[in-house]
Amino acid sequence: MHPSILVENLSKRFENVAALSEVSFSVGRGELFGFLGPNGAGKTTTINMLTGLARPDTGTIRIAGIDCTQKNRQAQHLIGVVPDESNLYPELSGFDNLCFCAALYGMAKPDRQRRARELLADFGLKDAADRRFSGYSKGMKRKLTIAAGIIHQPEILFLDEPTTGIDVASARHLRQLIDDLHQGGTTIFLTTHYIEEAERLCDRIAFIVAGRIVEISSVADLLQPLQAKHVVEIACENPNDGITDRLSGAFAGLAFSSPKQGLIRVEADKPVKAGAIVHFLEEQGFEVSEAKKIKPSLEEVFVRITGIEANALENGNQKGNRMK
Repeated sequence: MHPSILVENLSKRFENVAALSEVSFSVGRGELFGFLGPNGAGKTTTINMLTGLARPDTGTIRIAGIDCTQKNRQAQHLIGVVPDESNLYPELSGFDNLCFCAALYGMAKPDRQRRARELLADFGLKDAADRRFSGYSKGMKRKLTIAAGIIHQPEILFLDEPTTGIDVASARHLRQLIDDLHQGGTTIFLTTHYIEEAERLCDRIAFIVAGRIVEISSVADLLQPLQAKHVVEIACENPNDGITDRLSGAFAGLAFSSPKQGLIRVEADKPVKAGAIVHFLEEQGFEVSEAKKIKPSLEEVFVRITGIEANALENGNQKGNRMK
């Protein structure tokens, strides 16, 4: 059986800038595959080529076994696309927008009207069905845009930054809708710069930086090397530059670092006795406000592999919701 998406050695340049360099990956049927990276990494360029909006300079793209490299419209009936910016009509109502999109896919009028009402109800937009799209909130617009992308019940769904710029409640609802589609068997290709979103939703994740994939693996496999690590973070007021060296001298077998001002990180291969470290710091004249155990996270994996701090990843994109 063919994978839903097969990409081999995909490259794309814009003038003197290499937007994508020798990118290869596959997405299995029914898989939710995450494309995680900072702004400008090549996520949208990739999704545009996969959905027929742009052509690669080199490389091949197969969608459900169909070679789409040159004839990139052959698989259009199999895919749904939700771009990072809505492509719906502001003057039309939510219901009319959905019906119009369904008509583009050749659905008969009774079928498209039934499907539009069904999706409006599923997405919590039933009461806004007759309102103009221009009057929708950002969260409502994203929901309707996703509904338009799946109006024809595609086998493969492409989602480009689906929760960027919307409120927390709407983002949470959208993630649940995405998970429901995944559980229903839809293959989903998701681009995001929210690490927690990728960790929660995806089966496998590709880290992309500066147009190159630096890692592809399942969430479980990415986290596995950290499972044996014991990590404690201690917040204290203004620790000086030499405190980590003093801590290392006092506590053999523990690794100390200060990832940011006011925070000391402790790593070990065995459980960390935070009380003794806190006592040592207080004896040195520091006021400790908090000590907590840290569970392994995809954020730490991303930072270790790419060298990009997680806050830089999110702050480098337009402001959006934090996962809660």
